Amino acid sequence: MARVSKKMQLLEAAAGIVNEQGSDYLTLDAVAERAGVSKGGLIYHFKNKDALIRGLVEHADQMYRDNVDSHVSLDDGANGKWLRAFIEATRQIRADNANITSGMLAAQGINRDLLAPLQETYIGWQEKIEQDGIDNVDATIIRLAVDGLWLSEVFGLDAIDDDMRRKVLDRLSSYTEK
Repeated sequence: MARVSKKMQLLEAAAGIVNEQGSDYLTLDAVAERAGVSKGGLIYHFKNKDALIRGLVEHADQMYRDNVDSHVSLDDGANGKWLRAFIEATRQIRADNANITSGMLAAQGINRDLLAPLQETYIGWQEKIEQDGIDNVDATIIRLAVDGLWLSEVFGLDAIDDDMRRKVLDRLSSYTEK
């Protein structure tokens, strides 16, 4: 089994704090304690709280981009490839939502400017989705529906079971094949 890097261990500790207690409890001391490192060890990787949150956002952004990209590469369809990848990434990502969203929540609560990497990714995805061979308004509606499902899960507002979730994502995916 591959060893988890110290930097990744720190990011996981920070994500755990945000997910379990909220961004108000995200302090360098708390992260160092949870990760089992000295505060100096943490500062070696992240010089301050903003750098730590930036690291969380960049990690989340990379995970999400990798997930979407992997689905794009598996799709041999002519139209709707980016939308289907976005849908499938959301279908798959449910188990990883906590790690992916912790940086977003911390950045939103502490310094919204730190969301820039994720905002740039979404701008790029939106451009690809609009050029995906589907009406660009329909494509945007589908993307926003997928984001709405994801965000409702993040905040515990989804109120649907796994079967309904699967059906919703299947229906949205079917709209990309017209």
